[in-house]
Amino acid sequence: MRLQHVSIPIAADGAEQARAFYGGLLGLEERDVPPRLDPAALVWYRAGGDLELHLMLLDERPAEKAHFCLALDDGLDALRRRLEEAGVETRDATEIVGRPRFTCRDPFGNLIELARLG
Repeated sequence: MRLQHVSIPIAADGAEQARAFYGGLLGLEERDVPPRLDPAALVWYRAGGDLELHLMLLDERPAEKAHFCLALDDGLDALRRRLEEAGVETRDATEIVGRPRFTCRDPFGNLIELARLG
């Protein structure tokens, strides 16, 4: 068994803002929403291999502490600088030995952990 995707809520009118954050700042690749699903209600991203991040446009409040983690092989410090230069607040997370990491929130309040693995 393995994780294939994570779905998170974003504002119903937030597709372009999400694209600027997830595609622009984080550099994720947007993928087509499969047939029979409403592309006006979803924005999908590839998140490494066959993993996906699904954004659901529904005006639902995100959970306060629940989060997902995006892992990088390198470039964690550069990504943090890019986010901060764009006005995104970042925070140090409790240290895990051998796993440098920090957190931020997307424009909709979803908590994201960004970590370097390996």
